[in-house]
Amino acid sequence: MTNWTKTFVREDETIRQVMLRIDAAELQIALVVDEKCRLRGVITDGDLRRGLLKGLTLESLANEVMNDSPVTASPDMRLPAIEEMMDKHDLHQVPVLDKDGVIVSLALHGRFLPRERLDNLVVLMVGGLGSRLGELTKHVPKPLLRIAGKPILEIILDGLISQGLHRFVLAVNYKGDMIERYFSNGRRWGAEIDYLREEKQLGTCGALSLLENRPKEPLVVMNGDILAKINFASMLDFHRQHGARATVAVRQYDVDVPFGVVDSQADRVTALREKPISKYTVNAGMYVLDPGCIDLIPDNQHFDMTSLLASLLEAGDAVYQYPIDDYWLDIGRCSDFEKAHSDFEEHFDTSLNEAGRFVEHS
Repeated sequence: MTNWTKTFVREDETIRQVMLRIDAAELQIALVVDEKCRLRGVITDGDLRRGLLKGLTLESLANEVMNDSPVTASPDMRLPAIEEMMDKHDLHQVPVLDKDGVIVSLALHGRFLPRERLDNLVVLMVGGLGSRLGELTKHVPKPLLRIAGKPILEIILDGLISQGLHRFVLAVNYKGDMIERYFSNGRRWGAEIDYLREEKQLGTCGALSLLENRPKEPLVVMNGDILAKINFASMLDFHRQHGARATVAVRQYDVDVPFGVVDSQADRVTALREKPISKYTVNAGMYVLDPGCIDLIPDNQHFDMTSLLASLLEAGDAVYQYPIDDYWLDIGRCSDFEKAHSDFEEHFDTSLNEAGRFVEHS
């Protein structure tokens, strides 16, 4: 299967590097991307020839030769419509972009190239009691609560699988048997699913100590009650490029104060601020960890991710933040669950989810 992500180059790479990348990928195109895999431009053999004829050298940069206004398609476009566009512009490839400009596939005549298959292990923490949801989780674990007719955890898995991730471990405790019966071994989704069975509540990362086989590559750890739009391939690349031991997805969170705030010194008023907004950077509950981090987790004991990150920081290890600016919702309270219902059609439209799983046509 052709790995079209091998065509990715950065704007500051040289034309020599671009030519090597085009030759290796065998797709006659290079896709110029930023650190979040958003398309910045494309470079074809023709662009290279024209650039060299204008006096550029092999050491000139990609952004000097790239086409920064290329023809692109959206995930909801059918292949015949894209092929018609290709014929109109005499193109052999068209990048397919989501609404944020992130490349999700490459369209050729006759087929979509599927996403890169990522072998990184994903551990989903789904053993919580969900007690803040009251009666909703009395008989059903939170991951099986349905939004638009589909369990929360299935929505999460759909999003991860559509990005090429396929190896999952579910850390279960409360009503874990119901979760196991529903998801089984994951074959129904074209994935592999195993389980870590917590005999007691182990917190937000304690279950990692139960992994029998240490992964060799960085692993993704995610709370199982989060709906988010995040490019994990980009986050994994960010983790590697920065040499991080741990990478934490973060989100800006604004708190509106509904009153005028009075600043003072002793009894004297120094300033008045009308209904200010306080901005915080919050932990979004999604992480990339180097496998060695598992050694810092006590065996079969309650241990939270904040404690692991604190241990890394105390040891002077590199912990980085990865900002996300798209949709994110932590389903902790009944009001969050209601919001997920109202937000779903806009942010998690099922037709777009299926369109994201580009399959290769014969």
